[in-house]
Amino acid sequence: MMILRNLLKSKSNFKKLPLLNILQKRSSHFTYFPDTVPESEGETERLNLFQSINNALDTALATDNTAVIFGEDVGFGGVFRCTVGLQDKFGKDRVFNTPLCEQGIAGFGIGVAVGGSTAIAEIQFSDYIFPAFDQIVNEAAKYRYRSGNLFDCGKLTIRTPCGAVGHGALYHSQSPEAYFAHTPGLKVVVPRGPIKAKGLLLSCIRDNDPCLFFEPKVLYRSAVEMVPSKDYTLPLSKADVLEEGEDITLLGWGTQVHVLREVAQMAKQQFNVSCEVIDLVTILPWDTETVFESVCKTGRLLIAHEAPITNGFGAEIAASVQSECFLNLEAPIERVCGFDTPFPHIFEPFYIPDKWRCLSAVKKCVNY
Repeated sequence: MMILRNLLKSKSNFKKLPLLNILQKRSSHFTYFPDTVPESEGETERLNLFQSINNALDTALATDNTAVIFGEDVGFGGVFRCTVGLQDKFGKDRVFNTPLCEQGIAGFGIGVAVGGSTAIAEIQFSDYIFPAFDQIVNEAAKYRYRSGNLFDCGKLTIRTPCGAVGHGALYHSQSPEAYFAHTPGLKVVVPRGPIKAKGLLLSCIRDNDPCLFFEPKVLYRSAVEMVPSKDYTLPLSKADVLEEGEDITLLGWGTQVHVLREVAQMAKQQFNVSCEVIDLVTILPWDTETVFESVCKTGRLLIAHEAPITNGFGAEIAASVQSECFLNLEAPIERVCGFDTPFPHIFEPFYIPDKWRCLSAVKKCVNY
């Protein structure tokens, strides 16, 4: 911040070191904390996030001959290469491009699933999922209910990249999970890394309800883990307690989990504060039991997410915790989120809930 202030005072410095370059150097706002698996899980391979997603999709196509993958540019691998090589391996009938029409992609996916096949759709960026909003919330989510369980489109999974990436600006950085969390009938999932991504994506693909799978795009290449080579699934609607603590619960999902894990280390070093870190994993339906149990133990809660603070999913969590854990709370619930503005470009470092904003909120909460 001091460097930035000095630059702002001196026009000559801008010629030597543009503001955009300074801000982009700060755009990697997190330290990645890789997951590991026990040796009993068998053979593993080193994969980043997009490779693990590709591996999961490969597995889904190989184990289910009704499964099809479709979306804008998925035939050659997609913008982030998540489907690379799959059309060559499984053919154009099972992995194919669609027109640039998100409403059509979602509608087609519903039809495929209703017809008895497994539909895996890609929306190229979550920022462009909104033309498909009507199909997802009014058709996919309600299909089983409106037919009295005679019909359903449960074999529908919609994948889409989400979140801050360092240079995405207002049309390529949004986190729209809260919009869909208001819709009964959907499942909404956000992985934090390659191991979780493969297992959770396969669980979504094989689940009996339509699922939205949000992939933090900044992790596609920066997140690398030793991922089990075998076919495996991980439970939906189950939060993960990543670090146990006594003084405050830190709750996030996706990329923000890694921010909070670093905050937990900093809080321990600087304030001698013991933080419990939870990855919510599934936004809808979310794991209330794990969260309530943690808050009742620590007495304090900080929720952090990249989406704007007003009506972000953190608000629902805060309301639920206040209702169920009120007598255990030692301080007001803190939320550290994006601001109520369109997602900025060069000012992204000031918009995101980075470790410094979160650490300040931890200090405020424990000193209340």
